[in-house]
Amino acid sequence: MDVPASSAVAVIKQHLIDPEICIRCNTCEATCPVGAIMHDSRNYVVDPTKCEQCLACVPPCPTGSIDNWRTVARARAYSIDEQFGWDALPAELSSADLEAHEGAAPMATQPAVVETVLTTPPAQTAEARRINATLPPWSAAHAYTNLYGPKAPTTATVAGNVSVTAAGFANDTHHIVLDLGAMPFPVLEGQSIGIVPPGVDATGRPHVARQYSIASPRNGERPGYNNLSLTVKRVTVDHDGRPVRGVASNYLCDLQVGDTVQVIGPFGNTFLMPNHPRSHLVMICTGTGSAPMRAMTEWRRRLRQSGKFEGGRLLLFFGARTQQELPYFGPLMNLPKDFIDVNLAFSRTPGEPRRYVQDAMRERTDDLAHLLADPDAYFFVCGIQAMERGVIEALRDIATDAGQDWQALAAEMQRTARLHVETY
Repeated sequence: MDVPASSAVAVIKQHLIDPEICIRCNTCEATCPVGAIMHDSRNYVVDPTKCEQCLACVPPCPTGSIDNWRTVARARAYSIDEQFGWDALPAELSSADLEAHEGAAPMATQPAVVETVLTTPPAQTAEARRINATLPPWSAAHAYTNLYGPKAPTTATVAGNVSVTAAGFANDTHHIVLDLGAMPFPVLEGQSIGIVPPGVDATGRPHVARQYSIASPRNGERPGYNNLSLTVKRVTVDHDGRPVRGVASNYLCDLQVGDTVQVIGPFGNTFLMPNHPRSHLVMICTGTGSAPMRAMTEWRRRLRQSGKFEGGRLLLFFGARTQQELPYFGPLMNLPKDFIDVNLAFSRTPGEPRRYVQDAMRERTDDLAHLLADPDAYFFVCGIQAMERGVIEALRDIATDAGQDWQALAAEMQRTARLHVETY
């Protein structure tokens, strides 16, 4: 990356994330091979002491917020603490500002900044980052993105809000239907939207948008109407089990029919289903990661019902703590067995050994080995990030046991957009 000369000031082009359009999807942090990207409860930032400007994080970003740069004095790059406090990117500095910037005392915690730009990306730190597709399947429909941004959201009306887990659980999951009325909002299975919660956070600043995968097919939760659905789990504890009230999840789960919400998006142009005849779907998910899988399954079901699609196989591997916490368990069991092959895994069933989605996958080794080798089979993984390693290792072992070269196969699947991983 060229850095323009500015008198005698030693300058660099610093990589920054625009907090005004970032939807906090975690794609950049998950993609960065050197751990230079991090986040707090509000912002995602780039550590200038670690960033090697390899650009690995730029293509997957659904909004373009990651593709921002500022010319700054080398000795006074914007620190992590400064970036965490931003609501907007700073303006570009003039030549005079750069000279003054260079003379300013550097942050006490600000080490030297890497000035060199790598010509090739450094080694990936996680196999899933290396093999995750950065393009959509060749037969996927065209995705529209970023139609409504944080500065100009559109309004949707709540048309439905029902619990889709067993009653009596504090962390229940809701199926929420939003009607967009006459506002154009085309979406595809696998895309997501952002919801802007009302009010302000603990610092007095407006809440930032939260991202949710769309759980309905392209023609709407109610076919033929301009609406969509979300799968939202009420958050009442943090990752360490401490009580916490998730701002957006509780806001959404408590909405009543007729309420209105502020919506941005849609987002995502790679995690999309194939549309060509006889294409197979292997869907691997946990919890609310089922949302895009529900959308894909429902679209295929409607096409099959209308006789307009010569579909391939649908295999679903779905994990949750218990059956009671599994979203859509009842409707899922009512789907025709010759339409979708459902494999469930529960990790906290009393009196039973812990079982995860990768365990269910290993029980279907022969079927998955055949599909891994089939160029018309597409794999989609969505759910908590903790599932990622186990799923990728299961795929690797299944391929290896079948005599396939996993490294070559994974590279081919990445290149042809057959393997998509979206975890949070």
